[in-house]
Amino acid sequence: MTLLAVDELYVGYGDLIAVHGVSFSVAEGALFVLLGANGAGKSSLLRCISGLVAARSGRITAAGMSLIGLPVHRIVRAGISHVPEGRRIFPNLTVTENLVVSFIPSRTDRSLADLLDEVWTLFPRLAERQRQLGGTMSGGEQQMLAIGRAMMNSPKLLMLDEPSLGLSPLMAEAVFERLVAIRRRGTAILLVEQNASSIEYADSGLVLANGRAVLAGTRHQLEASEFVRRAYLGA
Repeated sequence: MTLLAVDELYVGYGDLIAVHGVSFSVAEGALFVLLGANGAGKSSLLRCISGLVAARSGRITAAGMSLIGLPVHRIVRAGISHVPEGRRIFPNLTVTENLVVSFIPSRTDRSLADLLDEVWTLFPRLAERQRQLGGTMSGGEQQMLAIGRAMMNSPKLLMLDEPSLGLSPLMAEAVFERLVAIRRRGTAILLVEQNASSIEYADSGLVLANGRAVLAGTRHQLEASEFVRRAYLGA
C-alpha cells in the first residue's frame, strides 16, 4: 500500500525552479532512496514534503491525505519525521534531553519511557552516553542522535537528508544498517543520498539530476544501470 505519493511536483525559490515535475511513491514499510549530486533538488523535495517550502504545483499525499498547504506541525502529526542535513541536534542538551524535547504525547499512544527504550535498543552507543552533551559527541554519534530524536514520535515515514555526509565509510555503514533495522520495525524510510552505496539498502529509488528525475527502478535495476555505475560508482 502506498504511504507517500509525490506527483508532478515543482519546487522553486524566487525565479529558480529547483524541482521539475518529479513523481514517485513510497510504500508502507519500504526503504526508498533519492540519489543525486549536490544541487540535484533532493533537499528541496524533502523540505517541500515537510512543509518547509511551498510547492509551486503538483501533489503530495500521505496515506491519501493531501499535505499541500499544511503547516509543519500538522505534517509531523500526520506521521512524517524529517532528519535534516547537518543533524542540527541541540549541542548544549544531553542525549536524553535531546530525545525528550522532541517527544509529542499527542502524536503517539506510546509512553515516553517506551520510546526511549526503543532508541536505546536501536542505538546502544546512545544508551551508553545518555548524560553526555550532544555537542561533545562524534559526527556519527550525533547522526544517531538525530535519527533517534526523529523516532520519538513513532513516525510512519522517516525522511533523512544525507545521513552519511561527513562520516567515515565504517560509520556510514553503521548508520545505514540502523536504518534497515528501523525499516524492519515497520517504519518506511525516504533516504536522500549522494553516496551510491545507499542503493544496496533500498527496495527501490529514483535518480535526480538538475531537479529532474532521470532514472527510477528497483534496487537491482539501479545497481545494474550503466548511468549509475558511471556517475556514482566510477565504473
